[in-house]
Amino acid sequence: MKAMVFAAGLGTRLRPLTDRAPKALVEVGGVPMLGRVLRRLAEAGVTEAVVNAHHFSGKIADYLSAGGFGLGTRLSLEEERPLETGGGLKKAAPFLSGGEPFFAYNADVWSETDLKALYSAHLSSGALATLAVRDRPSRRRLLFDEELRLRGREGGPAAGLRALAFGGVQVVSPEIFPEMTEEGVFSVTDVYLRLAAAGRKINGFVDESPFWSDIGDLERLESVRLRAAAEEGR
Repeated sequence: MKAMVFAAGLGTRLRPLTDRAPKALVEVGGVPMLGRVLRRLAEAGVTEAVVNAHHFSGKIADYLSAGGFGLGTRLSLEEERPLETGGGLKKAAPFLSGGEPFFAYNADVWSETDLKALYSAHLSSGALATLAVRDRPSRRRLLFDEELRLRGREGGPAAGLRALAFGGVQVVSPEIFPEMTEEGVFSVTDVYLRLAAAGRKINGFVDESPFWSDIGDLERLESVRLRAAAEEGR
């Protein structure tokens, strides 16, 4: 089983921590977030992962070369500019195409969703992608019908639809790559919205785990560090 880990973000709201290191290597409980994500994927059965990088890419390359994650890794370098999630995924398509569905996971996310259950839900649904979503505040919530099929974005027609926030963890079928007609820098969420509007099956998977947060700013990073300390103190 394979995975894509998005680690090319600049992390500007985490300065000064990201003045000398990429956001993916910001530590939580003494362990870089990238390492935590890779080990979590390994525990779910992933054997190979590709990690994209831009900001301080050499430091990410050095970190990956040290190994110890329980899976094999390779680097997808985005030299000129970060390509966002859609562009990054498309660039890594040669590694991910063919074979079975793969995980795609944001390196700046602390998620406790059941990865094996997410993967099983994707396999049984026949969807092109299955997104871990939560009932939480967000400015970019997505709309799902009663069968958890993606129907649009909050702000559009919402009668009978449920607004849920994407949590940065998903399972994707490689059959999506021929349908990614976008080029350059783009969000994978925009691809999903376009495909869903065209009748393709993009599903949600409701994550009801106790805690979720990204580390997008110093306040949220602190909340994740407190969560990690509480988990490790048990």
